[in-house]
Amino acid sequence: MKMKKYEKYHLGTLSECLEERAVLLAQYMIENKATVRQTASVFGVSKSTVHKDLTEKLPGIDHVLAAQVREVLDVNKSERHIRGGLATKEKYLMQEKEKEKFRNAY
Repeated sequence: MKMKKYEKYHLGTLSECLEERAVLLAQYMIENKATVRQTASVFGVSKSTVHKDLTEKLPGIDHVLAAQVREVLDVNKSERHIRGGLATKEKYLMQEKEKEKFRNAY
């Protein structure tokens, strides 16, 4: 079975190389235009860890990379109300389908 590019970097709770983790998180987020939640899921760390690494540690390591991450974070923040609305709409559509299926069963 082939491993995904970042799959080998499930870093867990404590990493021996925090700078490397911050850079890897940043590269993944930029390449995939990923959210903090998606990035945390891929690397097996918490959303808080991802956010702290990218907003606090990364600027001290690589200013250019930090600026690119900030752009992705800003886009995600500006779109989150739209994603939330779509998720809510999907939720209620699924509930309505289940009710309709139940009504048609009897």
